[in-house]
Amino acid sequence: MGSNLETRIRHVTAVLGPTNTGKTHLAIERMLGHASGMIGLPLRLLAREVYDKIGHRIGFQNVALITGEEKIKPERARYWVSTVEAMPRDIDVDFLAIDEIQLAADPERGHVFTDRLLHARGRQETLLLGAQTMRDCIQDLIDGANFISRPRLSKLTYAGEKKITRLPTRSAVVAFSASEVYSIAELIRRQRGGAAVVLGALSPRTRNAQVELYQSGDVDFLVATDAIGMGLNLDVDHVAFASVRKFDGQNHRNLTPSELAQIAGRAGRHMNDGTFGVTAGVEPFDADVIERLESHTFDPVKVLQWRTRNLDYGSVDRLRDSLREVPGERRLTRARMADDVEALEAVANDREVVALAQAPAAVAKLWDVCQVPDYRKISSSSHAELVGVIYKHLMGPGEKIPEDWFAKQVQFADRTDGDIDTLANRIAHIRTWTFVSNRSDWLKDPAHWQGRTREIEDKLSDALHECLTQRFVDRRTSALMKGMRDKDELNAEIAEDGTIKVEDHYVGRLVGFRFSPETQVDGIHAKATRHAAAQVLARELGMRARRVAAAKPDAFTLSPDGRILWRDQEVAVIEAAEDQLRPTVNLLVDEHLSAPDKEKIQARLDTWISEHVREKLKPLVEMAEAEDITGLARGIAFQLKENFGILKRELVADEVKALDQTSRAQLRRHGVRFGAFNIYMPLLLKPAAAELAATLWVLKSGDAHGITRSNLPVAPRAGLTSIPTDAATPEPFYRAYGFHVCGPRAVRLDILERLADQIRPLLAWRNKGEEAVPDRTPPKGATGDGGFTVTPEMMSILGCSPDELGNVLKALGFRSERREVKRASVAAEIESDSASPTAQTSPEADEAEATHVADASLESVATPASEIDASPDSAETSAELVASTTENAAEVAAEAVQTEPSQEDTPSESATEAPVSEASGEPEFIEIWRPKRHHRSHDGGHRDRRRGRGRHRSGGEGAHDATSSTGGAANGAGAQHAGANSDKPKSGEHGDRRGSSDGKKSHGREGQARGDGRGRGPKRGKWEGGRGREDRRRPEVHSSSPRGKGGSVDPDSPFAALVALKEALQKQGDEPNT
Repeated sequence: MGSNLETRIRHVTAVLGPTNTGKTHLAIERMLGHASGMIGLPLRLLAREVYDKIGHRIGFQNVALITGEEKIKPERARYWVSTVEAMPRDIDVDFLAIDEIQLAADPERGHVFTDRLLHARGRQETLLLGAQTMRDCIQDLIDGANFISRPRLSKLTYAGEKKITRLPTRSAVVAFSASEVYSIAELIRRQRGGAAVVLGALSPRTRNAQVELYQSGDVDFLVATDAIGMGLNLDVDHVAFASVRKFDGQNHRNLTPSELAQIAGRAGRHMNDGTFGVTAGVEPFDADVIERLESHTFDPVKVLQWRTRNLDYGSVDRLRDSLREVPGERRLTRARMADDVEALEAVANDREVVALAQAPAAVAKLWDVCQVPDYRKISSSSHAELVGVIYKHLMGPGEKIPEDWFAKQVQFADRTDGDIDTLANRIAHIRTWTFVSNRSDWLKDPAHWQGRTREIEDKLSDALHECLTQRFVDRRTSALMKGMRDKDELNAEIAEDGTIKVEDHYVGRLVGFRFSPETQVDGIHAKATRHAAAQVLARELGMRARRVAAAKPDAFTLSPDGRILWRDQEVAVIEAAEDQLRPTVNLLVDEHLSAPDKEKIQARLDTWISEHVREKLKPLVEMAEAEDITGLARGIAFQLKENFGILKRELVADEVKALDQTSRAQLRRHGVRFGAFNIYMPLLLKPAAAELAATLWVLKSGDAHGITRSNLPVAPRAGLTSIPTDAATPEPFYRAYGFHVCGPRAVRLDILERLADQIRPLLAWRNKGEEAVPDRTPPKGATGDGGFTVTPEMMSILGCSPDELGNVLKALGFRSERREVKRASVAAEIESDSASPTAQTSPEADEAEATHVADASLESVATPASEIDASPDSAETSAELVASTTENAAEVAAEAVQTEPSQEDTPSESATEAPVSEASGEPEFIEIWRPKRHHRSHDGGHRDRRRGRGRHRSGGEGAHDATSSTGGAANGAGAQHAGANSDKPKSGEHGDRRGSSDGKKSHGREGQARGDGRGRGPKRGKWEGGRGREDRRRPEVHSSSPRGKGGSVDPDSPFAALVALKEALQKQGDEPNT
């Protein structure tokens, strides 16, 4: 570039004319006709556009891009595209052009354009592109310059005032503040589908994306500031001014006619005519302004902004003085203080900065730092502070900006969350650091930071574009408008997932057989949308109906809330019917489904739900349909059906007692188990069956307990043996899933019976009296006195901690007591308990064997057991033993417990005990559990026992009293005699067990009753403790003997299991001696 007068007037041509005259295109063509060239453009956005255009024509290796925030310099670049501020001064080219030269009169940037107008020259040709208003100034400043006038290619006409909602399509609405732009864009979105937004604060990438949104036809409206007035080539047919006042940096003022023309000239590109007007309450233009805009006649520019380029770097003060220099030529005026001068004036008051800026090179570097643009626009003092910090870093020992400090500043902007203003603010910050990174001598690794800041700016720009689009563009409505404008019939299609698109835009979804339209499809385009969607709905629904009619059973599933799903889509719901095992099916379809298709679907789903219930609840369905169940068994079967296979035993105690063996066998053949606490069907405890039963229960009885489809409690997880209960969940809900509520926990029915099976032998075992077996190892957990301790096996099957198991036992009717035990120095025989039937166990019980058992239990249960998984089948073997053969055997074992002699009536054995030494350690305590004692009323209880009904009374009413606080959680293991009532034969069957046929003394119950006059019934439940009033001191042992002398035992008889159990216990007791 030259700088003297001779070079100023060399080969200068001014191409002047209004917008849409092809000036920029002419300059590009002229530049490419030379071996080298440079063009300066007013906007970074426009510079990038021209760079891309030239690069695609001659190859990007031949063209360079220079802006304040981006530098692309190929090694052998011949053409340079730059912003006016960033035009290199040290490069000579054959051709040079400056676009929008009329900006030399701009108060803020004018001095830069004036400098380029006066001093930037090409060796062979220089073009100055701008408005006709610059002719006089150029002619006065550049003597001998050539002028070329370019007429407008299209006509511009005033269209008057229109409401925003009545503006024609392909309109641009101009406002001068972000808030105005946003409010107008939102209004257009609601009424017309959306608008693109262009503001000066947007990054070039975001601005380009918004312009592309408009250019592609996705939206028909553009809302912008006066940023569209320069360099944006848009297909705009109409420009509407929503405001004609702007803030120029110092004052609010009206736009001049030339400024209005610069913006209005965006309408009508190439050969297409355009219009302009006002909207949003702006006063219509007067005739003079209209005439000027239509004829492109404006007052000429009188003066240009100027600032000297000959700066004095001798000191900070001398630099400041040189910037105040007044021009010596006409048509020039000293520019007001720009951002860089204001920054210099502020940092000149910083003593540390002044101390560093002593040498000319240091002053020059300070001025370079002051050139950092104030993109953030926070305040002049904030920008000056940033300039001072950067300068101090550059003047530090490393003469570079510290990497860690710079990385921290960049990191602050590396976030894409937030609203439009937040993202725009982050873009302004990152643009500052992008500018700094492009100063190669300011950072150790400028290339890295250039890429990093560019990456963040692009990411933020994309996020801002997406945010603008989401807020101001209704893509669906815009697509429909575009389709309706371009064609008579809209295209609609449906995807495999049911998504329906009209003109490639989502309008709703087909779920099962119901169409769910997009909630925002309304207004003037709703009818067209529904019509287009209906075209594909009818066809798709017919195809789906045929698929459902031919579907295999595994294509359907039933949700816990009673919804039938086909391919994971809801197609129907089931409702309770008179027969709870035959629910009705209600289809979920809309009016688009034809009647024949509806009948096909109904028939298929009716068949499937019937087969599904029969498959999952097979034992219950077959029992309900069975004809071989008669008499009282039929009544039990009916109640089981009504309760989905689960009955509390206490609720049907009398009916169960009245059943004979034939009736019991009828029920057992259909999978019914008579447990100590419940009568149930083990196969229905499997997860699939339990879930279906619970679903049917909710439909039938859920409303009575405050449970509906929409507020189902949390169901027990499949495989758990016990779970904590929720106070807000009613007990019947747990029972529907096959769980028995025991205080704070619910235990699965089969596991509860296994627990009873474990406790039963512990209560029955005795280590004293006639029932004691010498040298016999006690069962783990047995205390030998009608009590037991908690064993790890009990906690394991329930999957709970000792405290939780204790609460379960209390709910079942047990009481606990703490017994002190002491370590003995030598093994000693266990002392007899001194407690009477109404007294606590003596704390002096410290026999070695009991201590050993207690210690083992305490050590085993120190860590609570976690909830474990176990299927109902895992308990089936032991459950079947109780269900089919050992119910009567359990009674006999129970009576052995109930006939234990009272401690107070037993002679003391203290005289025969071996002396033991006291343990050296502190005493320990074990917790012993016993059945609760139930107090009978005196108004007939003894009379009932004498009549043989004592057991019934204790097993029914007494058990209920013991557990009433748990809401009838169980009869209680003790109250129910732990199975003593389970399938007990009637009195007519007792003769098989009352005596022996081998000539030995009979210990049967009949002999006892007749011999001592106490009645035929048992005296008290084995877990109730105590005996009849008469002859308490007489020890009694009950056993089951074969029916006849020398006769074989019927394998189907309940006594067969007792014989096997007895032999197993004897064998176990003899093993330690062998």
